[in-house]
Amino acid sequence: MKKVFYLVVLVLFAILIFWLGKRFGSTNVSQQVISNSTIVKEIAELASLDVQGSASIKRSNIENSGDWTDNLKKAFLENTVWVTIPYQAKYGVNIDDKLFKVQMTDKKIVVHLPAPRLLSYELKMDRMETSNRKGWLQFQDDETYTDVQKKLYQTSRAQLENNPTYIQQSKEKIRKVMEQYYAPFLKDHTLDIQYDGETKLPELK
Repeated sequence: MKKVFYLVVLVLFAILIFWLGKRFGSTNVSQQVISNSTIVKEIAELASLDVQGSASIKRSNIENSGDWTDNLKKAFLENTVWVTIPYQAKYGVNIDDKLFKVQMTDKKIVVHLPAPRLLSYELKMDRMETSNRKGWLQFQDDETYTDVQKKLYQTSRAQLENNPTYIQQSKEKIRKVMEQYYAPFLKDHTLDIQYDGETKLPELK
């Protein structure tokens, strides 16, 4: 809710400055608003993408080969564990990065940002679901669950860090929010958002 409120304030501020520039025939103030990298940082932070889901893992000492030794192992020594934990992740740009830059020409506004990435990842341990299947000679072992939880965190985080779908959704959300902020200026300008490592800034003439 706070994000929405701050975004509305920034958009109204941009509209006010645009109106004042038009009203008094001044472009200096408008250009300062467009090129203010501090405001761009705040907008980028507000445009972070929140993602929720569930991560699951299975660990077993059974190969399911179907032979008699495997069946015997199932009866006496099987130790199979399933763990499912909801997660919450956030994607966006690192606002501590120095790669924030805005340039303006007569027809284009170029915003240069750090590449979006996974900013935070949290497993909701209080909502964890577990199940297990054990052979007759196996006993409950809390260390097994601890190891499985650690492995689940590592693998699921790695998958999200390299998830192109969420990275693209983050870019789309950033563009949408930037377009809202720069809306008063887009009647005679186009908005070009470039990310570090993808496209070099063009030389402005």
